[in-house]
Amino acid sequence: MKAVLFAYSRRGCQTAQRVKAFLSGGEIRAYTMERFQEEGFEALPKPSRPLYGELFQWAEAMIFVGSAGIAVREIAPFVRDKRTDPAVISIDELGRFVIPLLSGHIGGANELALKLAYALGAVPVITTATDINGKFSVDAWAAKQGLFIDNMSTANAVSAEILENPVPLTSDFPISGNLPNGVVKGDSGKIGICISCYPKKPFEKTLLLVPPVVHLGIGCRRGTPAEAIKGAVETVLLENSIHPKAVKSVSSIDLKANEEGFLEFCRGMGIVPSFYTAEELKAVPGEFTASECVLRATGVENVCERAAMIGADKLLVKKTIRNHVTVAAAAESWEVCFE
Repeated sequence: MKAVLFAYSRRGCQTAQRVKAFLSGGEIRAYTMERFQEEGFEALPKPSRPLYGELFQWAEAMIFVGSAGIAVREIAPFVRDKRTDPAVISIDELGRFVIPLLSGHIGGANELALKLAYALGAVPVITTATDINGKFSVDAWAAKQGLFIDNMSTANAVSAEILENPVPLTSDFPISGNLPNGVVKGDSGKIGICISCYPKKPFEKTLLLVPPVVHLGIGCRRGTPAEAIKGAVETVLLENSIHPKAVKSVSSIDLKANEEGFLEFCRGMGIVPSFYTAEELKAVPGEFTASECVLRATGVENVCERAAMIGADKLLVKKTIRNHVTVAAAAESWEVCFE
Protein backbone atom coordinates (compact mmCIF):
# COMPACT_ATOMS: atom_id res chain seq x y z
CA MET A 1 0.00 0.00 0.00
CA LYS A 2 1.13 3.53 -0.79
CA ALA A 3 0.29 5.52 2.32
CA VAL A 4 1.17 8.96 3.63
CA LEU A 5 1.09 10.04 7.28
CA PHE A 6 0.78 13.56 8.68
CA ALA A 7 1.42 14.46 12.31
CA TYR A 8 1.12 17.93 13.84
CA SER A 9 2.61 17.53 17.34
CA ARG A 10 5.31 15.56 19.16
CA ARG A 11 2.72 13.23 20.65
CA GLY A 12 1.17 12.91 17.22
CA CYS A 13 4.52 11.83 15.80
CA GLN A 14 4.71 9.09 18.43
CA THR A 15 1.30 7.79 17.38
CA ALA A 16 2.24 8.11 13.72
CA GLN A 17 5.34 5.98 14.38
CA ARG A 18 3.06 3.23 15.71
CA VAL A 19 0.95 3.49 12.59
CA LYS A 20 4.09 3.30 10.43
CA ALA A 21 5.17 0.16 12.22
CA PHE A 22 1.80 -1.43 11.53
CA LEU A 23 1.94 -0.46 7.86
CA SER A 24 5.52 -1.66 7.40
CA GLY A 25 6.00 -3.43 4.11
CA GLY A 26 4.22 -0.80 2.09
CA GLU A 27 5.51 2.40 0.55
CA ILE A 28 5.12 4.87 3.41
CA ARG A 29 5.87 8.59 3.53
CA ALA A 30 5.52 10.69 6.67
CA TYR A 31 5.43 14.45 7.27
CA THR A 32 5.31 16.76 10.24
CA MET A 33 5.96 20.37 11.15
CA GLU A 34 9.61 21.38 10.84
CA ARG A 35 9.94 21.96 14.59
CA PHE A 36 8.75 18.42 15.34
CA GLN A 37 10.82 16.73 12.66
CA GLU A 38 12.44 13.46 13.70
CA GLU A 39 13.84 10.36 12.03
CA GLY A 40 11.46 8.99 9.44
CA PHE A 41 9.59 12.28 8.94
CA GLU A 42 9.99 14.93 6.28
CA ALA A 43 9.22 18.54 7.06
CA LEU A 44 5.98 19.95 5.66
CA PRO A 45 6.92 22.71 3.22
CA LYS A 46 5.49 26.21 3.23
CA PRO A 47 3.11 26.58 1.53
CA SER A 48 1.97 22.98 2.02
CA ARG A 49 -1.15 22.95 -0.18
CA PRO A 50 0.65 21.80 -3.37
CA LEU A 51 2.15 18.86 -1.47
CA TYR A 52 -1.25 17.76 -0.19
CA GLY A 53 -2.57 17.88 -3.74
CA GLU A 54 0.35 15.84 -5.08
CA LEU A 55 0.01 13.23 -2.34
CA PHE A 56 -3.76 13.02 -2.79
CA GLN A 57 -3.06 11.80 -6.33
CA TRP A 58 -0.21 9.48 -5.29
CA ALA A 59 -1.46 7.77 -2.15
CA GLU A 60 -3.87 4.91 -1.65
CA ALA A 61 -4.34 6.05 1.94
CA MET A 62 -3.82 9.39 3.68
CA ILE A 63 -3.70 9.22 7.47
CA PHE A 64 -3.88 12.42 9.49
CA VAL A 65 -2.78 12.20 13.13
CA GLY A 66 -4.45 15.27 14.57
CA SER A 67 -7.89 16.83 14.51
CA ALA A 68 -10.42 15.71 11.91
CA GLY A 69 -10.82 19.38 11.01
CA ILE A 70 -7.22 19.60 9.80
CA ALA A 71 -7.74 16.59 7.55
CA VAL A 72 -10.96 17.97 6.11
CA ARG A 73 -9.45 21.37 5.34
CA GLU A 74 -6.36 19.92 3.68
CA ILE A 75 -8.11 17.41 1.42
CA ALA A 76 -11.19 19.49 0.57
CA PRO A 77 -9.82 21.13 -2.62
CA PHE A 78 -8.85 17.76 -4.10
CA VAL A 79 -11.88 15.55 -3.46
CA ARG A 80 -13.29 14.39 -6.80
CA ASP A 81 -14.75 10.90 -7.09
CA LYS A 82 -15.28 8.06 -4.62
CA ARG A 83 -14.03 5.62 -7.26
CA THR A 84 -10.59 7.24 -7.37
CA ASP A 85 -10.13 9.28 -4.18
CA PRO A 86 -7.77 7.68 -1.66
CA ALA A 87 -8.85 6.39 1.71
CA VAL A 88 -8.58 9.24 4.22
CA ILE A 89 -8.42 8.53 7.94
CA SER A 90 -8.15 10.80 10.96
CA ILE A 91 -6.57 9.62 14.23
CA ASP A 92 -6.35 11.79 17.33
CA GLU A 93 -2.81 12.39 18.56
CA LEU A 94 -3.26 10.06 21.54
CA GLY A 95 -4.37 7.22 19.29
CA ARG A 96 -7.72 6.78 20.99
CA PHE A 97 -10.06 7.09 17.99
CA VAL A 98 -9.69 6.11 14.34
CA ILE A 99 -12.14 7.82 11.98
CA PRO A 100 -12.48 7.06 8.26
CA LEU A 101 -13.41 10.33 6.55
CA LEU A 102 -13.34 9.56 2.82
CA SER A 103 -13.62 6.50 0.55
CA GLY A 104 -14.84 4.28 3.34
CA HIS A 105 -16.05 1.57 0.99
CA ILE A 106 -14.33 1.58 -2.41
CA GLY A 107 -11.13 3.13 -1.10
CA GLY A 108 -11.06 0.75 1.86
CA ALA A 109 -10.95 3.42 4.57
CA ASN A 110 -13.43 1.59 6.80
CA GLU A 111 -11.52 -1.68 6.64
CA LEU A 112 -8.17 0.04 7.19
CA ALA A 113 -9.62 2.01 10.11
CA LEU A 114 -10.74 -1.20 11.79
CA LYS A 115 -7.29 -2.73 11.38
CA LEU A 116 -5.54 0.40 12.66
CA ALA A 117 -7.88 0.64 15.63
CA TYR A 118 -7.11 -2.95 16.57
CA ALA A 119 -3.36 -2.34 16.25
CA LEU A 120 -3.50 0.85 18.32
CA GLY A 121 -6.01 -0.38 20.87
CA ALA A 122 -8.28 2.43 19.71
CA VAL A 123 -11.99 2.84 19.02
CA PRO A 124 -12.96 2.76 15.32
CA VAL A 125 -15.59 5.37 14.52
CA ILE A 126 -17.47 4.04 11.47
CA THR A 127 -20.33 6.22 10.24
CA THR A 128 -21.45 4.72 6.92
CA ALA A 129 -25.08 3.61 7.21
CA THR A 130 -24.80 0.12 5.75
CA ASP A 131 -21.90 -0.74 8.05
CA ILE A 132 -23.46 0.46 11.29
CA ASN A 133 -26.73 -1.29 10.42
CA GLY A 134 -24.96 -4.52 9.54
CA LYS A 135 -26.17 -4.43 5.94
CA PHE A 136 -24.36 -5.39 2.74
CA SER A 137 -22.06 -2.66 1.37
CA VAL A 138 -22.19 -3.40 -2.35
CA ASP A 139 -19.50 -0.93 -3.41
CA ALA A 140 -17.06 -2.09 -0.74
CA TRP A 141 -17.60 -5.74 -1.67
CA ALA A 142 -17.30 -5.06 -5.39
CA ALA A 143 -14.07 -3.12 -4.92
CA LYS A 144 -12.58 -5.88 -2.77
CA GLN A 145 -13.50 -8.48 -5.40
CA GLY A 146 -12.08 -6.36 -8.23
CA LEU A 147 -15.44 -5.96 -9.95
CA PHE A 148 -16.27 -3.02 -12.17
CA ILE A 149 -19.21 -0.94 -10.92
CA ASP A 150 -20.97 0.32 -14.01
CA ASN A 151 -22.88 3.18 -12.36
CA MET A 152 -22.02 4.79 -9.02
CA SER A 153 -25.34 6.60 -8.67
CA THR A 154 -27.11 3.24 -8.99
CA ALA A 155 -24.72 1.76 -6.43
CA ASN A 156 -25.71 4.56 -4.05
CA ALA A 157 -29.38 3.87 -4.77
CA VAL A 158 -28.87 0.18 -4.00
CA SER A 159 -27.16 1.04 -0.70
CA ALA A 160 -30.06 3.32 0.23
CA GLU A 161 -32.64 0.65 -0.69
CA ILE A 162 -30.84 -2.04 1.31
CA LEU A 163 -31.39 0.03 4.46
CA GLU A 164 -35.15 -0.20 3.89
CA ASN A 165 -35.82 -3.42 1.95
CA PRO A 166 -34.00 -6.54 0.72
CA VAL A 167 -32.47 -6.02 -2.73
CA PRO A 168 -32.64 -8.84 -5.31
CA LEU A 169 -29.46 -10.17 -6.90
CA THR A 170 -28.97 -12.29 -9.99
CA SER A 171 -25.70 -13.75 -11.19
CA ASP A 172 -24.37 -15.53 -14.27
CA PHE A 173 -21.86 -17.17 -11.97
CA PRO A 174 -22.39 -19.74 -9.20
CA ILE A 175 -22.83 -18.27 -5.71
CA SER A 176 -20.81 -19.82 -2.91
CA GLY A 177 -22.16 -19.64 0.61
CA ASN A 178 -24.96 -17.51 2.00
CA LEU A 179 -26.14 -14.17 0.70
CA PRO A 180 -25.24 -11.16 2.87
CA ASN A 181 -27.74 -9.30 5.01
CA GLY A 182 -29.98 -7.14 2.83
CA VAL A 183 -29.70 -9.24 -0.34
CA VAL A 184 -32.02 -11.94 -1.73
CA LYS A 185 -32.03 -13.97 -4.91
CA GLY A 186 -34.17 -12.50 -7.66
CA ASP A 187 -34.13 -11.39 -11.29
CA SER A 188 -36.87 -8.75 -11.46
CA GLY A 189 -38.02 -5.67 -9.59
CA LYS A 190 -37.56 -1.92 -9.40
CA ILE A 191 -33.92 -2.09 -8.34
CA GLY A 192 -31.39 -4.89 -8.11
CA ILE A 193 -27.87 -6.20 -8.60
CA CYS A 194 -26.68 -8.17 -11.61
CA ILE A 195 -23.28 -9.87 -11.76
CA SER A 196 -22.36 -10.59 -15.36
CA CYS A 197 -19.82 -10.16 -18.15
CA TYR A 198 -22.66 -9.02 -20.37
CA PRO A 199 -24.43 -5.63 -20.27
CA LYS A 200 -27.65 -7.04 -18.82
CA LYS A 201 -30.41 -4.91 -17.31
CA PRO A 202 -32.91 -7.33 -15.70
CA PHE A 203 -34.22 -4.76 -13.20
CA GLU A 204 -35.90 -1.41 -13.82
CA LYS A 205 -32.77 0.06 -12.25
CA THR A 206 -29.87 -2.39 -12.50
CA LEU A 207 -26.51 -2.16 -10.79
CA LEU A 208 -24.24 -4.16 -13.09
CA LEU A 209 -21.11 -5.60 -11.51
CA VAL A 210 -18.59 -6.94 -14.02
CA PRO A 211 -15.89 -9.44 -12.98
CA PRO A 212 -12.64 -9.44 -15.00
CA VAL A 213 -12.67 -13.04 -16.25
CA VAL A 214 -12.35 -12.75 -20.04
CA HIS A 215 -9.08 -13.60 -21.80
CA LEU A 216 -8.45 -12.21 -25.28
CA GLY A 217 -6.25 -13.94 -27.82
CA ILE A 218 -5.15 -11.72 -30.70
CA GLY A 219 -3.32 -12.24 -33.96
CA CYS A 220 -2.33 -9.56 -36.46
CA ARG A 221 -0.15 -8.84 -39.46
CA ARG A 222 3.25 -7.29 -38.94
CA GLY A 223 3.00 -3.51 -38.63
CA THR A 224 -0.72 -3.43 -37.78
CA PRO A 225 -1.42 -0.10 -36.02
CA ALA A 226 -2.91 0.06 -32.54
CA GLU A 227 -6.09 1.73 -33.79
CA ALA A 228 -6.82 -1.20 -36.11
CA ILE A 229 -6.40 -3.69 -33.25
CA LYS A 230 -8.49 -1.54 -30.93
CA GLY A 231 -11.26 -1.27 -33.52
CA ALA A 232 -11.26 -5.02 -34.13
CA VAL A 233 -11.41 -5.85 -30.43
CA GLU A 234 -14.17 -3.33 -29.73
CA THR A 235 -16.20 -4.67 -32.65
CA VAL A 236 -15.85 -8.29 -31.55
CA LEU A 237 -16.79 -7.46 -27.96
CA LEU A 238 -19.80 -5.46 -29.11
CA GLU A 239 -20.95 -8.16 -31.54
CA ASN A 240 -20.83 -10.73 -28.74
CA SER A 241 -22.24 -8.41 -26.04
CA ILE A 242 -19.16 -8.80 -23.84
CA HIS A 243 -18.60 -5.87 -21.51
CA PRO A 244 -15.15 -4.30 -22.15
CA LYS A 245 -14.46 -4.22 -18.41
CA ALA A 246 -14.73 -8.00 -18.32
CA VAL A 247 -11.41 -8.28 -20.15
CA LYS A 248 -8.67 -9.51 -17.82
CA SER A 249 -5.83 -10.47 -20.12
CA VAL A 250 -4.50 -10.12 -23.67
CA SER A 251 -2.14 -12.65 -25.22
CA SER A 252 -0.58 -13.70 -28.51
CA ILE A 253 2.35 -15.62 -29.96
CA ASP A 254 5.86 -14.50 -29.07
CA LEU A 255 6.40 -13.32 -32.66
CA LYS A 256 4.27 -10.30 -31.69
CA ALA A 257 6.29 -9.41 -28.60
CA ASN A 258 7.95 -6.48 -30.39
CA GLU A 259 4.97 -5.33 -32.44
CA GLU A 260 4.60 -1.67 -31.42
CA GLY A 261 0.97 -1.46 -32.54
CA PHE A 262 0.06 -4.48 -30.42
CA LEU A 263 2.00 -3.17 -27.42
CA GLU A 264 0.44 0.28 -27.76
CA PHE A 265 -3.03 -1.26 -27.84
CA CYS A 266 -2.28 -3.18 -24.64
CA ARG A 267 -0.96 -0.06 -22.93
CA GLY A 268 -4.21 1.67 -23.83
CA MET A 269 -6.11 -1.21 -22.21
CA GLY A 270 -3.94 -0.94 -19.11
CA ILE A 271 -2.97 -4.61 -19.52
CA VAL A 272 0.48 -6.18 -19.67
CA PRO A 273 0.27 -8.71 -22.53
CA SER A 274 1.42 -12.32 -22.37
CA PHE A 275 3.28 -14.02 -25.21
CA TYR A 276 3.67 -17.72 -25.85
CA THR A 277 5.83 -19.81 -28.14
CA ALA A 278 4.34 -21.92 -30.91
CA GLU A 279 5.11 -25.02 -28.85
CA GLU A 280 3.31 -23.62 -25.81
CA LEU A 281 0.27 -22.78 -27.94
CA LYS A 282 0.29 -26.25 -29.51
CA ALA A 283 0.13 -27.76 -26.03
CA VAL A 284 -3.24 -26.11 -25.27
CA PRO A 285 -5.89 -28.86 -25.31
CA GLY A 286 -9.05 -28.51 -27.41
CA GLU A 287 -10.31 -28.20 -30.95
CA PHE A 288 -9.48 -24.94 -32.69
CA THR A 289 -10.07 -23.26 -36.03
CA ALA A 290 -7.15 -24.31 -38.23
CA SER A 291 -5.42 -22.19 -40.88
CA GLU A 292 -2.64 -23.44 -43.15
CA CYS A 293 -1.56 -19.83 -43.74
CA VAL A 294 -1.17 -19.22 -39.99
CA LEU A 295 0.64 -22.53 -39.60
CA ARG A 296 3.22 -21.59 -42.24
CA ALA A 297 3.77 -18.15 -40.76
CA THR A 298 3.87 -19.05 -37.07
CA GLY A 299 4.38 -22.78 -36.67
CA VAL A 300 0.94 -23.31 -35.10
CA GLU A 301 -2.38 -23.59 -36.95
CA ASN A 302 -4.26 -21.16 -34.69
CA VAL A 303 -2.93 -18.36 -32.50
CA CYS A 304 -5.85 -16.37 -31.14
CA GLU A 305 -8.09 -19.19 -29.86
CA ARG A 306 -5.22 -21.11 -28.29
CA ALA A 307 -3.79 -17.95 -26.70
CA ALA A 308 -7.20 -16.99 -25.29
CA MET A 309 -7.64 -20.41 -23.69
CA ILE A 310 -4.43 -20.27 -21.67
CA GLY A 311 -5.62 -19.77 -18.10
CA ALA A 312 -9.26 -19.93 -19.21
CA ASP A 313 -11.87 -22.69 -19.17
CA LYS A 314 -14.42 -21.95 -21.88
CA LEU A 315 -14.08 -20.49 -25.37
CA LEU A 316 -16.66 -17.72 -25.73
CA VAL A 317 -15.76 -16.35 -29.16
CA LYS A 318 -14.04 -18.37 -31.85
CA LYS A 319 -11.54 -16.83 -34.23
CA THR A 320 -13.10 -13.70 -35.68
CA ILE A 321 -11.40 -11.56 -38.32
CA ARG A 322 -11.96 -7.80 -38.36
CA ASN A 323 -9.64 -5.30 -40.09
CA HIS A 324 -7.16 -8.15 -40.78
CA VAL A 325 -6.94 -8.72 -37.01
CA THR A 326 -7.98 -12.06 -35.52
CA VAL A 327 -9.67 -12.02 -32.12
CA ALA A 328 -10.87 -14.81 -29.85
CA ALA A 329 -12.26 -14.64 -26.31
CA ALA A 330 -12.40 -17.19 -23.51
CA ALA A 331 -13.58 -17.05 -19.90
CA GLU A 332 -12.09 -18.45 -16.74
CA SER A 333 -14.18 -20.12 -14.06
CA TRP A 334 -15.26 -17.79 -11.26
CA GLU A 335 -17.77 -17.83 -8.45
CA VAL A 336 -19.46 -15.22 -6.30
CA CYS A 337 -18.37 -15.41 -2.67
CA PHE A 338 -19.63 -13.09 0.06
CA GLU A 339 -17.86 -14.76 2.99
